[in-house]
Amino acid sequence: MLLSPKYKFLFVHIAKTGGTSVRAALQRQRWRDPWALPIYLCNRFSHLSGHRLAVKLPRHAKVIAAKELLPHEVFASLFKFAFVRNPWDLQVSSFHHIRRERPQFLGGHTEFADFLRWKLDPQRPYQYHLDTSIELQSDYLIDLHGRVVVDFIGRYERLVEDFATACGHIGITPPSLPHRRQATDRRSDYRAYYDEQTAELVARHFARDIALLGYRFDPD
Repeated sequence: MLLSPKYKFLFVHIAKTGGTSVRAALQRQRWRDPWALPIYLCNRFSHLSGHRLAVKLPRHAKVIAAKELLPHEVFASLFKFAFVRNPWDLQVSSFHHIRRERPQFLGGHTEFADFLRWKLDPQRPYQYHLDTSIELQSDYLIDLHGRVVVDFIGRYERLVEDFATACGHIGITPPSLPHRRQATDRRSDYRAYYDEQTAELVARHFARDIALLGYRFDPD
């Protein structure tokens, strides 16, 4: 999550949706904010001292965290936005990310289908790096009453265009988005990773996201 009191925006960062590129592109605006340095120093002191101070919203916090912690008038004044991604594609991206950077969390499952079944098994012990990628994206966008409280939902599938739209709302010229990291060994079409059973497994687990965000296994 990225908050700018000066530019009055709140970026809700959902994992594996292009958010790292968005955050990097907005860094210049972040450091132009007069609150950025005090927040940074307090956060560093928090880590160094071992006492966690609530001076920074976590990277992958849900919008409800900001809504509950910020004064009502401050939250209402912010332009709140997030990016979402096709759930089937997101799971393929997550698999390659974990296999490349945290293979110890594969649980011995080196093939996508086996890993997906294991990851979505409700009996599997909790693991942050795994469970973050199977949280519902819709949960990042809603308040305690289930109402969507972000002002703009961009799509990973049209990241450049939707990022420009968000920047227009913020009132800044869209900075260039850094190149997104791509797994060199992944197939370009996520559908090639699925059979009927694994596609249905994702459809059931992410049914609320699919209904709210309008995603389908076969895009239009």
